[in-house]
Amino acid sequence: MTSDGEQRAGLLYGIGAYGMWGLVPLFWPLLKPSGAAEILAHRMVWSLAVVAVALLVVRRWGWVRELIRSPRKLGLITVAAAVITVNWGVYIWAVNSGHVVEASLGYFINPLVTIAMGVLLLKERLRPAQWVAVGTGFAAVLVLAIGYGQPPWISLTLAFSFATYGLAKKKVNIGGLESLAAETAIQFLPALGFLLWLGADGAATFGAHGVGHAALLAATGVVTAAPLVCFGAAAIRVPLSTLGLLQYLAPVFQFLLGILYFHEAMPAERWAGFGLVWLALSCLTWDALRTARRTRAEAARLSREAALRVAVVAPATGVAPTAAPVKPTS
Repeated sequence: MTSDGEQRAGLLYGIGAYGMWGLVPLFWPLLKPSGAAEILAHRMVWSLAVVAVALLVVRRWGWVRELIRSPRKLGLITVAAAVITVNWGVYIWAVNSGHVVEASLGYFINPLVTIAMGVLLLKERLRPAQWVAVGTGFAAVLVLAIGYGQPPWISLTLAFSFATYGLAKKKVNIGGLESLAAETAIQFLPALGFLLWLGADGAATFGAHGVGHAALLAATGVVTAAPLVCFGAAAIRVPLSTLGLLQYLAPVFQFLLGILYFHEAMPAERWAGFGLVWLALSCLTWDALRTARRTRAEAARLSREAALRVAVVAPATGVAPTAAPVKPTS
């Protein structure tokens, strides 16, 4: 069990991670006149460099041999690398094209998409409140589609790509730093090839707009790795329910930036759609907190019953037996 100090540190790490993800829309416009594809390629190349340095510092390389020996895990990592490439590319393009609010919507509806994929692909069973949340989220997408005159494809692409990425990462089950290293290693050669092609064609912006611009493009590696490191530190220190609440910080910050800083329009139908999404997330959060409380209460009850059985058996035998662990039921 983690101490109060560790939990406070974990909370700060979590706020730092989701805060950085929430404020990153301020960074991508600084990279203009680079296009989204060039920024994406630099992000892949420099992310691998940053993660490789981090792995050298912590001297954690044993996972490489295990990954190479597992074709299934390699395949899943390749899928993860492909879908996060789509996610990063669409997000960078959306921010630099004036669609920050719609991008934030993608991360608001991501938990709902993740739950829906669990039902469709993993045959998971939902509680009634979860069904209500998913249904409300679907209604929100319909309202937004009617308002836009078309489906909110930026939001849906971000939500589905990130949900698929999470599913692949769950199946691979390796650490965040190691996973990012493997993914960017897969992305590296295509990204480097694209950058070399841009350079040969005279269309590359790296180095053509001063040292400052080149440094900002190189900093995409730090921008990618830093929040992930903070997230990993938070994940081992705070309960999953706390992380589940913190995840909403990122789209909230993005949404506020879109309205207050980038001055994007919010017509009535967009407010209606976002309102339905927030209602769905409120229902989902309430259900998650209630379930977590019930699980903790049941675990405490079973622990007390196990201790009572030990206390009753010990006087009769004269020996203090070891109680078998009792597995809490969900």
